Amino acid sequence: MIFVLASFDADSASEDVRVPESLVVTESEPFSYPEQEVSIPALYPRIPYAGTSFIGFREALAFKESGGDYFTTNTLGYLGKYQFGIGTLQLMGVYNATKFLETPELQEKAFATNLARNKWILRRDIPRFVGKRINGVEVTESGILAAAHLAGAGNVKKYLRSWGSMDVVDAYGTSITYYLRKFKGYDMSEILAEQNPKVLF
Repeated sequence: MIFVLASFDADSASEDVRVPESLVVTESEPFSYPEQEVSIPALYPRIPYAGTSFIGFREALAFKESGGDYFTTNTLGYLGKYQFGIGTLQLMGVYNATKFLETPELQEKAFATNLARNKWILRRDIPRFVGKRINGVEVTESGILAAAHLAGAGNVKKYLRSWGSMDVVDAYGTSITYYLRKFKGYDMSEILAEQNPKVLF
């Protein structure tokens, strides 16, 4: 502990300043660090920065869909971290909504499987439109796949082939154009297109 003694009285400038005996340091004390890691509770959820990697894409999309909550159901009945509808889950072989909602690992597998499925459906449109601009937005593969998650691959195909005139807006007011912009530029190379894939769990 360091104390700085100062006087601002001009008349006492010539007087000797004495440190009280109780404040005089006679021997040094070693500084000690905590033996255990200190956990400071966060006021807001901390999302690790994952850049433009696939993990970055996955977590950004999940945060937009549900705040990253595996166990939530929205007002329209969409489930989990990525807000899947029952119909989409059934296309991938998932029939138990309760088990799906209670199993984070199953949700992650369903998300990757759905991306592979959408990439197959859009396999001709992705190379055709990536790099083009539609409604002022540069089209990227990740933007296309995010929009397919929002509105379905068929609606994204119509949107692209109409050069944006057939936009779709969900019940909460979110459009294909918005998702193309928000989720552009992520690396999706680890997702391989697959025809009619099923969730293996």
